Amino acid sequence: MFETITDDDERGQVGIGTLIVFIAMVLVAAIAAGVLINTAGSLQSQASDTGSETQQAVANQIEVIHAYGDVDGNSSISDVNLVVKKSAGSDVIDLDSMTVQFTSETTSETLELGDGALTSSGLAGTDSDTALVNTDDRIELQIDLTAVDGGSSMGTGDSATVEIVDQSGATFTYGVTVPQTFSDDANVVEV
Repeated sequence: MFETITDDDERGQVGIGTLIVFIAMVLVAAIAAGVLINTAGSLQSQASDTGSETQQAVANQIEVIHAYGDVDGNSSISDVNLVVKKSAGSDVIDLDSMTVQFTSETTSETLELGDGALTSSGLAGTDSDTALVNTDDRIELQIDLTAVDGGSSMGTGDSATVEIVDQSGATFTYGVTVPQTFSDDANVVEV
């Protein structure tokens, strides 16, 4: 079963060879462990950033709590007004960094504050005209349809989609439909 080694010199060389192979394996394992630790750290950092961005995109929501249109003299809507607030749990929503995509049967335009077609004003108790800081803040966004839709307004029965995208990429879509009939004396109509 066991060989008898007769030469003591050969026995030492076998031990040194085994030790060299063992040290080489330890070095290779240490390098591989270092690479794995660096990769794991990088992946953890990327996953944390992705999680934060996803949480903002899900939690940061703008809600439309009331919508109405200003009636012009021709029984059509010349402005769409949206009263908005931020959802519970949302961070501060900066309306200067927000875009509004207005899509009707005749046009599709991307609007930003200050471009002439989209304006904002803070309602009573709101500290800012361009930022939703608290959940009780209300800001009215006004879309001037004569500046958006090539100078025309929305007539009875017309519909459009307003998509609000905030600075984190969270999207809120609201459908606007002008009623089929409304009073000739009306100055505003709910849309």
